[in-house]
Amino acid sequence: MSLRARFASGARSLDDLGRAGGLAGPEFDAKSAHAAWLAERGPLPRGFTAGAASLEFRPRELEAATSAALSKPMEMNLALMVLDEPTPDWSACFTKNRFPGAPVKVGRRRVEEAGPLRAILVNNKISNVCGSGDGVADSEALCDAVAAELGGGADPTQILPCSTGVIGWRLPTEEMAAALPGAVRACEASADSVVRIAEAIMTTDRFAKARSAVLPGEGGARIVGVAKGAGMIEPNMATMLVFVLTDAVVPGGQRTIKALLAEAVERTFNCISIDSDTSTSDTVVLASSSLVAIGGADDDARVASFRAALNGICAELAADVVRNGEGVRHVIRVAVANAPSVETARTVGKAIVNSPLFKCAVAGNDPNVGRLMCAIGDVAATRSVAEDLDLEHCAISLGGREIFRDGRCVLPPDAEVELSAHFAQAELGDDSVPLDFPPHERVVEVAVTLGGADAGDASCTVVGADLTHEYVAENADYRS
Repeated sequence: MSLRARFASGARSLDDLGRAGGLAGPEFDAKSAHAAWLAERGPLPRGFTAGAASLEFRPRELEAATSAALSKPMEMNLALMVLDEPTPDWSACFTKNRFPGAPVKVGRRRVEEAGPLRAILVNNKISNVCGSGDGVADSEALCDAVAAELGGGADPTQILPCSTGVIGWRLPTEEMAAALPGAVRACEASADSVVRIAEAIMTTDRFAKARSAVLPGEGGARIVGVAKGAGMIEPNMATMLVFVLTDAVVPGGQRTIKALLAEAVERTFNCISIDSDTSTSDTVVLASSSLVAIGGADDDARVASFRAALNGICAELAADVVRNGEGVRHVIRVAVANAPSVETARTVGKAIVNSPLFKCAVAGNDPNVGRLMCAIGDVAATRSVAEDLDLEHCAISLGGREIFRDGRCVLPPDAEVELSAHFAQAELGDDSVPLDFPPHERVVEVAVTLGGADAGDASCTVVGADLTHEYVAENADYRS
């Protein structure tokens, strides 16, 4: 039940209540407004083209299916991002799931070999994980096909494959290879492909995700990032594909890019969770055409500028992934401070955003503070990284309002109404309305300040989501 109805007769309006989370980013009143904002993320960085094509196929695994839903052809998108010239300045981070997809295995080898990158090929619908046949050979065969289409002596080892979708099915490589010329032609004709690529890599995503930034300096070097992700998300990393492209000359080249990407992933994508499941296919790629100088007094200043822009892009995309999660109606942001280590702070934060009871309470705009306290107390009892925490001296707040201090709750009579309103302000809409664009970027704010003899100065912010009827329905009917 919406809290707007529950508190409609109250003396204070919802517009006056629940503002502690504030507003972060733009607001949209229609899908068209969000689409226009996405288009403003600008063109691709210099030195890149991108395009997409689609194809129909019938999964081999469903050939015996007789139901109408399972027997009809599926549509797959191919997205292709191509550099004008191969670049050595790139790196990637991958999932830690011990059943990695074949493209992840190929990608890891590409990173280890540290050769140049010419193109990235992405398909949705099938993740190429543990399917029948040889998934690695299938990925490599598609890289061969991309190189042949690009011509000019393109090397297949310079192609990075990425796949996302159903686990256990085999890629329709013949149909995909037949569609590749269309994707290459789309690259040749592209002018502003950011949104098209963001759309092409979607699966159960409800809207495209793209962010951009301009670096200091006369050349106007740019960073553009697109992301896919909706469910099976708790990085290290998630069912999430992220591609960050830049034309900036990064001092130190590949060595610096590899270090900065690992740092950004740890701070952002590894601090989100939708449903606590780590996917088999997660990939984050950073590639530079290295055509435009960054402004700055020296290399240290230029690296600092690039780091700040990269971290900002990744943080925005990470929040977008959560906001666009399957069935998500509230984003939850948990800031944990005074921890003995970043690992401890992140563990506490993830325990909160992964608690099914707390997630359900948020979904219902019900500020059941006992569920929040239970999640914190449970992680302190069951996780070795947090078992020495002195929770008697911690402080907890919701929506900027303190609810716990010195071992007891602080809940005056008006707390329930104010906290409920804070949840309602952050709601992206109710279950009756399909959410095909993000109306705003408000969040439910949780803050935990640890204390006692084991307190430290480490902190971490974790971003998660509620648990709704929509999430269950989506994942119950995912393949059908």
